[in-house]
Amino acid sequence: MCIMHGKAALNPSVNIVTMKKPKLILAVLMMMPLLACAVNDGVVVSDIPYSPNKDDYSASRCRLDIYYHPEAGPQPVVVWFHGGGLTGGERFIPAELKDAGYTVVAPNYRLIPNVNIEECIDDAAAAVAWTFKNVGKYNGDSRQIFVAGHSAGG
Repeated sequence: MCIMHGKAALNPSVNIVTMKKPKLILAVLMMMPLLACAVNDGVVVSDIPYSPNKDDYSASRCRLDIYYHPEAGPQPVVVWFHGGGLTGGERFIPAELKDAGYTVVAPNYRLIPNVNIEECIDDAAAAVAWTFKNVGKYNGDSRQIFVAGHSAGG
């Protein structure tokens, strides 16, 4: 819930229909923070498997989280790969991407030395393929998919 000055921004006991004009304007102004928060509030669906590989290590690492706006129309998508030198790190969804209105897909991938570099790349390709196939279910626009990350993920 959006909070404004320690109180809820919307008072359900106020009858807007019977209000005089100045009170109506004030009521609308007081609701604006609530409406702004509703636009920025998103949903995270966590721990979605994306890999065709069925071994235990793939099943534990090849999972992703997706952040999206359930009430929005199709949004541009960023597939965000975490860093860690391909030897460590965990998926996360950067606040800057959430705040910018993107649907964000954040995959984990298998790590060296448990796999070789080619398998890390295969995991990245599988996560992007999953995104193209499934992001429409999460209000993502499959015509606007961008791949990014930091450190090893970038």
